[in-house]
Amino acid sequence: MFDPDELEQIREAKSEWEEETLSPTLERFGEREEEFTTDTGGNTVDRLYTPADVDLDYREDLGFPGEKPYTRGVYPTMHRGRLWTMRQYAGFGTAAETNERFRYLIENGSSGLSLAFDLPTQMGYDSDAMMAAGEVGKSGVAIDSLHDMETVFDGIDLGEVSTSMTINAPAAVLLAMYVALGDKQGVPREQLRGTIQNDIMKEYIARNLYIYPPEQSMRLITDIFEFCAEETPKFNTISISGYHIREAGSTAAQEVAFTLGNGIEYVQAAIDAGLDVDDFAPQLSFFFNAHNNILEEVAKFRAARRMWAKIMEERFGAENPKSMQLKFHTQTGGSTLTAQQVENNVVRVAYQALAAVLGGTQSLHTNGKDEALSLPTEQSVRTALRTQQILAHESGAADTIDPLAGSYYVEALTDDIEEEAFDLLDEVDERGGALEALKNQWIQREIQDVAYERQREIETGERVIVGVNEYQVDEEPTVEVQEVSEEEEQKQVDSLNAVKEERDSEAVEAALEDVRAAANSDENLMPPIVEAVKVYATVGEICGVLREEFGEYEPGMA
Repeated sequence: MFDPDELEQIREAKSEWEEETLSPTLERFGEREEEFTTDTGGNTVDRLYTPADVDLDYREDLGFPGEKPYTRGVYPTMHRGRLWTMRQYAGFGTAAETNERFRYLIENGSSGLSLAFDLPTQMGYDSDAMMAAGEVGKSGVAIDSLHDMETVFDGIDLGEVSTSMTINAPAAVLLAMYVALGDKQGVPREQLRGTIQNDIMKEYIARNLYIYPPEQSMRLITDIFEFCAEETPKFNTISISGYHIREAGSTAAQEVAFTLGNGIEYVQAAIDAGLDVDDFAPQLSFFFNAHNNILEEVAKFRAARRMWAKIMEERFGAENPKSMQLKFHTQTGGSTLTAQQVENNVVRVAYQALAAVLGGTQSLHTNGKDEALSLPTEQSVRTALRTQQILAHESGAADTIDPLAGSYYVEALTDDIEEEAFDLLDEVDERGGALEALKNQWIQREIQDVAYERQREIETGERVIVGVNEYQVDEEPTVEVQEVSEEEEQKQVDSLNAVKEERDSEAVEAALEDVRAAANSDENLMPPIVEAVKVYATVGEICGVLREEFGEYEPGMA
């Protein structure tokens, strides 16, 4: 951007400024901190950034929106053409209650649905299982059979909405239900739009909601890639998730590195299964966290886009531009919400949402202010959605593309995150790839070390959390809490029993045997799973067959 002589002149001018202007002020007043650092990374933030701190080739490193290396965005018009999808995450209690919440969100202007499942569903258990007791409907909606999916989307045309489903270990079963429901509604499969998370590797790293061993889980994922490429080309087959890696305590650079490392593993597994990279890679999507440090987050998103374009072209030989475009959903940071002074969370969420929009997200979920205490109420959900709408229509943040490009600090930080993340990826490669690195617990230990250090800083007061270790008030939180009762759990179990009584049990048994046969062959598992859910085989029954054939994963100690 500047020739060497100009950069040297800037360095000399900065030295003069430091000696003549800055030094007297420092001697008299000092600064607030001895050292300023980024949010979770803890990397030093310099006092001042100049062109001498940025080594950029504009065409090579930034380019233009919609063109390699996609640093400035994956689409030529970005949010000037179409706003990001306001995809509010919802799901609790019974299917009927979740249907009411979805209708409420649509009426209030949500442009996409995002389905949260309860813990038993995420672990492949039905609501009547012993392991499900006390957890039915608590962290999301209970989905036992296609009947529940029909109820969730009652009155909602799957041809008119885009739906994201946060499900991983049983992802094939829930996707099959969505496809089967689309078939019942008469929506052509090629018109179904949405995303299935389907990212099992981050479960082994961060959340622990896995069922099968890694190799069998990867087989399910590549079967989904193949099925969707042929049947549902508008449906994103995976949302490779850095969100939960960041929630576990990682730095921004670790979030990028380990997320893209998982992406590399999925791409390689699909290629090894015989798929062509340009047939499935355009359907890959990503899911990132938005934390509190606005400028670091913007730099993180920009670095991730540039890195993925390089990885897909240089490592995998992708030729389709869509294969190189990192498209991502963002959710504001759940781990940043505080139970103390919950109104402060509205401000945190707004700043995090701003970072996501300035960073070029394709869709966004904003957390409710009360989610550190319970499921969000309708009022807090509306405020969270209005936060996005104000950002879209009143702030001006969406009116120009990549508005922070050219900031010496943001460009330097983008380069720093990219360099640090690539260094981590090199270390992952040296350990045999992301799958081996997580099986050996290396990735988990790297994140845990950072999480421990950041928690220590909070407890000692080195890191200020407003309302928690500074600016406290002596009062109990007075907020309405959304709860799921024992009666609602029993209602779900009764509904499941009714489905089992009314269905054709012989057809269910035959369909489950077809799933078993496919599991023990090279056949794609998705078609027999779709047929099984159509005869109302349950999540627990299908996952039970796969448990018997694949086994269950038992991790080592981190």
